[in-house]
Amino acid sequence: MTLTTSKPTVAVLGPGGIGGLLAALLSRSGHRVICLAREATVRALRSDGIVVRSRQFGDFTATVEADTELREPVDACLITVKQTALEAALTSVPPAALGDALVVPLLNGVEHPATLRARYRPDRVAPGVIRVESARVATGGTGGTGSTGSTGPVVVEHGSPFTEIDLAAGTAPLARVEALAATLSAAGTTARVAEDETTALWAKMAFLAPLALLTTRYGAPLGEVRTRHQEELESLVAETAAVSRACGAPADPAQALARYDAFPADTRSSMQRDAEAGRPLELDAIGGALLRAADRHGVLVPVTTRLVRELRAAGH
Repeated sequence: MTLTTSKPTVAVLGPGGIGGLLAALLSRSGHRVICLAREATVRALRSDGIVVRSRQFGDFTATVEADTELREPVDACLITVKQTALEAALTSVPPAALGDALVVPLLNGVEHPATLRARYRPDRVAPGVIRVESARVATGGTGGTGSTGSTGPVVVEHGSPFTEIDLAAGTAPLARVEALAATLSAAGTTARVAEDETTALWAKMAFLAPLALLTTRYGAPLGEVRTRHQEELESLVAETAAVSRACGAPADPAQALARYDAFPADTRSSMQRDAEAGRPLELDAIGGALLRAADRHGVLVPVTTRLVRELRAAGH
């Protein structure tokens, strides 16, 4: 199946804060969207759809298809689960069912593309990164006001005034990745094709790691981190940039610091939200991966090391 710009069919594995937002935007722009999720979420999606509350896009409800497993070829499959759930979630996407689909992970971290290329066609895996604050605040299955038998909608709150996506073709066909970026842009996001996969992944890591580690360690939103923990923030940004450069990706600490100012002061990282809710953290995918890369290249990262150690000691 060849991806075109004329309303491709998109599967979304993990309709949470990010997957739910993208699924709703694509559906609203006329695409067939198949969300892959657990049975309770599937029932909610089929009954009541996805309710989006967004600073950028307004409030709307989108209708999507839903199933516990992909059963037919699609044009693209967006992988939007957390790293902690990736291995189990991939059982919902049998390689044989994908057909010729692009596999597009929008996960945190830098190590997951290798996992996906080992499972699926390496020449169809096109890693991406997304910059957005979005959370699923209602999962369905808790009652609702829809039709008889309704389980309530999946509700996504999108707090940031932007939704930016960088896709990297890697070994995938460039024309198909460009077409998918155009599809995502037409749906309302700002989607681009990055020239280099390593650069794209580390650009996200350089921003995310300091934000996630500090907001989670201190249980504070970004605004408080920017003021009360500025020195640690600057140190973390510098350490992450050094590791990024050692891995072959350019990094600009000043630019990374400036990007934090574009986010609202009440921004909380997804890792912080997970900690507050008692969910497993992506600490290994973010902090652990950063430490492993630093060790491979002989880069000293004392502040990162301390924060990861403290978070692990706290039971994370």
